Amino acid sequence: MTERMTGEGRLPGDPTARDVVTRAIRVDHAGEYGAKRIYQGQLAVLGRTRHGPMLRHMQEQEQVHLDYFSAQIGKRRVRPTALLPFWHVAGFVLGAGTALLGYRAAMACTVAVEETIDEHYRAQHAELGADEAELKERIEVFRAEELEHRDIGLENEAEQAPAYRLLTAVIKAGCKVAIKVSEKV
Repeated sequence: MTERMTGEGRLPGDPTARDVVTRAIRVDHAGEYGAKRIYQGQLAVLGRTRHGPMLRHMQEQEQVHLDYFSAQIGKRRVRPTALLPFWHVAGFVLGAGTALLGYRAAMACTVAVEETIDEHYRAQHAELGADEAELKERIEVFRAEELEHRDIGLENEAEQAPAYRLLTAVIKAGCKVAIKVSEKV
C-alpha cells in the first residue's frame, strides 16, 4: 500500500485503507456476479452443444469466486453495488448475444472479459496493503483461473470470430466502464 494510503502524507480526498478494501470487494463481487451471468447466457444458447461442459466448468469457477466475495460483503459489511439488477440482465444478454453469433464469438467474449479482469486483479493486488494477505491471495487464485478461462477461449478459436478485434475492444471497454461504475455506485 502506498504511503499516502496508510495515512502518512495522505491528502484530503485520498482513499483510506478501508476505502480501498471496500471498493475492491464491492467491484469484485459485482464482476464475479456479471461473469456468472455471462456464462449462464452462453449456456442458454450453447449448453447442449459440445461446448456445454467447458462453459459449465468456467461458470462453476465463477460461482466459487462469487461465493467468496458474497461472504466478504457480509463479513466486512460492504454495501454491494446498487447495479446488481442491471448486471443481472446485462451479463446474461452479453453471454447469450455473443453465443448467438456463434461459439467463436462467445469465446471472444470470454477472452475480452478475462483479459480485462486479469488487468483489474493485477492492479488491485498491488493496491491492497500487506494487512490484506488473505484477500490478496484469493485474488491471485481467482486471477489464475480467469487466465485459464482466457486460454480456453483462445484454444477454442476466439480469434477466428467475425470482427474479433472490434468485438473484443467493445467488450473490454464495456468491462472497464462497469468496473469504474461498480466501484462507486
